[in-house]
Amino acid sequence: MRTVTLDVRDPNDSMADFVRSWKNGKADKSARISFASPELLWKVLTAKRWELLKALCGAGPISIREAARRVNRDVKAVHSDVTALLSVGVLDRAEGGGIVFPFEAVKVEFLLQAA
Repeated sequence: MRTVTLDVRDPNDSMADFVRSWKNGKADKSARISFASPELLWKVLTAKRWELLKALCGAGPISIREAARRVNRDVKAVHSDVTALLSVGVLDRAEGGGIVFPFEAVKVEFLLQAA
């Protein structure tokens, strides 16, 4: 099962991991999409977008119209959410058109601690 981890990490930490993997000649096989703050993560992953991702998990390439049908929402509203998710790299464009979320599972990871 292909899983993506959405996490909150300092951009410098993310870059350091990338450089370390590059120097070692090994690509990390796990997919990770990092956000600079919990606020940014929740700004991008609204409740409606989370619902959309759930509908797209493991679905393969589909049209935006089909995605809207699956979540029982207006095509224009889903298009707006798809555009936002494409811009941050959560969704990809499919080769034959449409969109794809190439994962079967999503893990969200961040730590909340006292100030």
